[in-house]
Order: sequence, then C-alpha cells, then structure tokens
Amino acid sequence: MTAGPSPAVTPGPGPAVTPGPGPAGTPGPVHDVAVLALPGSIAFELGLPHRLLESAVDADGHRLYRVRVATLDGGPVRTSAGYSITPEHDASLLASAGTVVVPGVHGGPAMTDGTLPDGLGETLRAAAGHARLVSICTGAFVLAAAGLLDGRPATTHWMHAEAFGRLFPAVRLDPGVLFVDDGDVLTSAGNAAGIDLLLHLVRRDHGHEVANRVARRNVVAPWREGGQTQFVERPLPEIGDSGTAATRAWAVERLAEPLTLADLAAHARMSVRTFTRRFRDETGLSPLRWLAGQRIALARQLLESTDAPIDRVATEAGFGSPASLRQHLRATIGVAPGTYRRSYRGRGVTGPSPA
Repeated sequence: MTAGPSPAVTPGPGPAVTPGPGPAGTPGPVHDVAVLALPGSIAFELGLPHRLLESAVDADGHRLYRVRVATLDGGPVRTSAGYSITPEHDASLLASAGTVVVPGVHGGPAMTDGTLPDGLGETLRAAAGHARLVSICTGAFVLAAAGLLDGRPATTHWMHAEAFGRLFPAVRLDPGVLFVDDGDVLTSAGNAAGIDLLLHLVRRDHGHEVANRVARRNVVAPWREGGQTQFVERPLPEIGDSGTAATRAWAVERLAEPLTLADLAAHARMSVRTFTRRFRDETGLSPLRWLAGQRIALARQLLESTDAPIDRVATEAGFGSPASLRQHLRATIGVAPGTYRRSYRGRGVTGPSPA
C-alpha cells in the first residue's frame, strides 16, 4: 500500500522486543532495531534511526526502542562522507531484531547492476522472516536486489527512480511519494523522507502523541504534506503516455466527492475496461479498491491529527456517513473510528481542523 505521506497501513509481523522488568512504573518491552551499515552508506542516514527512534519514550520517560548498528562481518565500512565506522556488531544482530533498517548507499553493485555482495541477500531474506524491513533513500535498491520488493509497492529518491525501474521492473515503484508502508516492508524517498518514515513508524507503533514528542525533540515537522514530487527538478518519468498516474493524483484531491469508476475512466480518457486493466497493471489493485484505500488513509489521518467530529471525517474522506466509515474502518483494521482515535491520540492533544 502506498503512502505519500498518509498511508493505508497493513500491520507487519509482531516486533521483536527485549522484555522489561514488568512491574508498574518500570520500563516495558523495548523494540530492537538493527541498522545495517554497508560500504558506501550515506552517513546522514546511518544516524537517523538512533536519533529519532531512541528519542521515543513512554509517558514515564522510558525508551521504546533500542537501536544498534551492524556490518556484515563486524568490521569497519567506509561511508559516503569519506570516513569509516566500526560498529560493535556483525550481521548476527539481525536475527534478534524486530526492525532492520537499510540506509541509503552511494553507488555499489545494487545501484549499478542490481546485484549484491555474497551473503547480503541471504542475510536480508532471513531477516524478512521475522522482522519488518525499512529502507531509506537508495537503500531500496538493496532490498530490491535481494528480491524483497518484487510485486510490492515501494519508493526511492526521485533522482534514481528511472534507473530503479530499469533494474527492478517487478517492483511497483511510486516515485511521487515520501514513503511507502506495505506492512512488513517500508521504503522512503530521499534523505529527509527517512525522517518522515521513522516518525511514521513511531506513530504506527505508539500513536500520535509519542511521535509528536519525537518530532518536537528533534525540531522537525511531525507530518509533511504532499509527496516528493514537489521537490523534483524535472518531470517524473511515467509509465508510458497513457498511464493512470495523473488520474490517481486527480482522484486524491477529490476524495470527498462521490467518484465512480466511470468518472475515473473518463478523466483518463479511456474506456472503463481499458482503464481498469491499465490501473491494475500499474498499481496491482482495482481502481475502486485503491480509491477505498486512499479514503481510509485520509480518514485515519484526520482521526489521528484533528478533533473533527466523526460525521465530518466521514464526509471529508468520501464515505458519506459515519456508518459507512465505521464499516470500512472495521473491515480494514478491525476497530471503530472512535476507538481508533482514542488509541492514536493522547488526552489533551489537539490538531487543526480539516480543510
């Protein structure tokens, strides 16, 4: 499922945790995060997981994540900034991690010919069996070269999107968003989009209030509107001249309207049959299923970040009535709108009203 930046989220596998002592008032379970430093890792991105995730604390100030860095063999690697780092761990750290982060890389075989050094692909595929995988920027090339993005939605830095598409045609690349949450695999665009994605992880794991505290502590925006298209210096490559990307962008701006399949096909200047086929080829979803996902994503964003009444959320997200919103939200994530809002918004936290 694609996010940019308001994703429809599919929960990934349960996180690996380090148990806390247990009694009330003491630290609870801590989520273990392994950052895999590869040759040519982008230095700025190597530090983001530690800086942001270890800023996340519960109401008593206890840390919610433990972040450690590893290389494949435990030896030093040279970063993109020209200096080397020597972590305390090797790839065995990934076996106990609940989340594995692959920062962006500058050059290397994953970006040049879509291959990986011996052992790296096997290591990542083994980690995928129990941990969620996260890439920042060109780290998506590494996940794709390991075969972990085939048939899945993903993103990477817009400057490398064309090369990515040539190397990994089986990946459903969306170069216009800040990040993509596909449940147990998450990818982000360029450097700062790694911040957006890591804040999203905190929000997904622990709710709106904790993520806001992390953002304030690091003096960054807790949520950025729009995708990476606004930062592109040239038009993004599209999937041919007759793709459905423009219609998708048009629809996202009109989610409150009662859009039909015929409306979407008419905007794309295609027959319903042709539009449905091309839409599914590009996104892996039917148009109406995709549209419902976008509306759920908007409803979740409004429930998390505003105090708008449920009926207004339903209207703004295009569901028409609270009953329809409740039905779709329960079918998607198993909870009612009011329950979702209470879970993801702390008491006393207020946000802007929706436009």
